[in-house]
Amino acid sequence: MNDLTLSSLTGRTVLVTGATSGIGYETARLLAERGATVLLHGRTDGEARAAADRMIATAGVNGERLCTYGADFALLDEVHALAARVNANHPRLDVLVNNAGTAAPERHTLTADGNEIAFQVNFLAHYLLTHLLEAALTSDPGGRVVNVSSSMHRTGAIQWNDPQRARRYSRVAAYAQSQLALTVFAADPRVTAVSVHPGVCDTAMLPLYAHEGCAPAEGAAHLVRLCDPATEIVNGAYYDRDQRVEPAPRATDERTVKRLNKLADAAVGVGS
Repeated sequence: MNDLTLSSLTGRTVLVTGATSGIGYETARLLAERGATVLLHGRTDGEARAAADRMIATAGVNGERLCTYGADFALLDEVHALAARVNANHPRLDVLVNNAGTAAPERHTLTADGNEIAFQVNFLAHYLLTHLLEAALTSDPGGRVVNVSSSMHRTGAIQWNDPQRARRYSRVAAYAQSQLALTVFAADPRVTAVSVHPGVCDTAMLPLYAHEGCAPAEGAAHLVRLCDPATEIVNGAYYDRDQRVEPAPRATDERTVKRLNKLADAAVGVGS
């Protein structure tokens, strides 16, 4: 991964969701260390500010490169408010890293918006945020969206007649559905996007995968590489760490993309 230290990202503006811990925190840190202006998102303003302060104190990151934002993705109104603030403060955005995520709980849980919580936090909130930031996301070379997905998308299935899984709930199946949806979303022709499985890392998600994993910084390095304009991407591509591989066949199926867009538009209240 020595190439990550070679090029400066000065002048680039990157929004990283879920940047207060784990892979998101390490991604924000690495980007800032390479000169990018990083919009660091947390569930609350306080959590985002605390993460920025920790980054400044322990990693020596220049605080002028960090901007903090709070929004609870379990509340779509807060996603709207986040997008409004970002659009007002940063009318040009080079990269959006859709990283925030939650493990599905043991019991079926709906958000105040009526969506299964993992489906909303892991996918629908990012779908809405990307839609709302579309004007700010530059179409210049290197402008892109990076969706942090998972190899578990391969086991996922979108329950088209019951996406909220009210009739039959399993936390593993709910989580896998959210990761498949996020991977499918990368193939949406309206945005230049890729999805990436950063590897099994020692984060709060680890119990879904294994008993041990690599350091979050190792997974973050794969995200940072995809944020670099020197890394050429193909819209809809899927990466397993630093290797481009084929995702699950249904993840790039044109009919599935259109069907998911229609479902998501209805769930978040926007028009396609």
